[in-house]
Amino acid sequence: MVLDVLSEEDEPRAIDTHAHQPTSEFLEDAGGEIMRDAAKKFGTDLETWDYEAMIEEYHEVSVGRAILLGWDAETNTGNPPVPNDYVAEVRDAHPDFFVAFGGVDPLKDTAIEEAERCIEDLDLSGFKFQQIAQGFDPSDPEHEALFSTIEELGVPVVFHGGSSTLGAGAPGGRGLQLKYGDPMLVDDLAARHPDLDILLAHPAFPWEKEQLAICQQKGNVYMDLSGWLPKYIDEQVLQYAGSILKDKVMFGTDYPMIHPDRWLQQFETHTDYSKEVQRKLLWENAEAFLGL
Repeated sequence: MVLDVLSEEDEPRAIDTHAHQPTSEFLEDAGGEIMRDAAKKFGTDLETWDYEAMIEEYHEVSVGRAILLGWDAETNTGNPPVPNDYVAEVRDAHPDFFVAFGGVDPLKDTAIEEAERCIEDLDLSGFKFQQIAQGFDPSDPEHEALFSTIEELGVPVVFHGGSSTLGAGAPGGRGLQLKYGDPMLVDDLAARHPDLDILLAHPAFPWEKEQLAICQQKGNVYMDLSGWLPKYIDEQVLQYAGSILKDKVMFGTDYPMIHPDRWLQQFETHTDYSKEVQRKLLWENAEAFLGL
């Protein structure tokens, strides 16, 4: 079932702010064992398919664009990155659908150089950081030069918020540390970099209240609802998304772990937002954040 507000549009309009590659580059190469652990928690098979099938799946439920996220957690996990050149190539092959964000490993000596290359040479639109997989604290002063550079480049960043299914269930969580998903670490960064627009991905369990407080207090911090089916999202998050944070919350899936049809069906079943709020959450807030 497609939401009425989407079916009223002449063409697919919604924007998924959090999508990964449904191909081996992400699911197998970059993900490795920690991704297989996550798939078990999501109840998802790590099958792969092509981008044409992905886009068709999105268009069937009136989603017109998606942020395709880069990934580089090589230093902490030992797995190869999803190359930023590859992300740019996928974007170039489907420019009307994908908005491409690069992945930069902040533990690499080449992080600043790669960030500059992503924007100046590859024309990517922003960056994705997964602090738990990458094993870093974004508020640590050792990363100040990287985020100053990104702020100067004038592009937004996505940070992971909350716990993670990566490595979940494995002994020791395969060495990944959940403390790096605390959004208060991003709050420190946002305070020092007021011109850096930040999107906190996912309802940040178990720190949802901290996340809501940060989004209220920091004008440059936003959040999305990806990574969780709506029936599992904390009621206070949904309440704030439809009221005091209605201009700062965005739709996202965490594709291919969660598919857009399933997420939107539950969104319709488990929320009772006005059409105005639905438009804001499903595309208008993302359009403003991305400058589309």
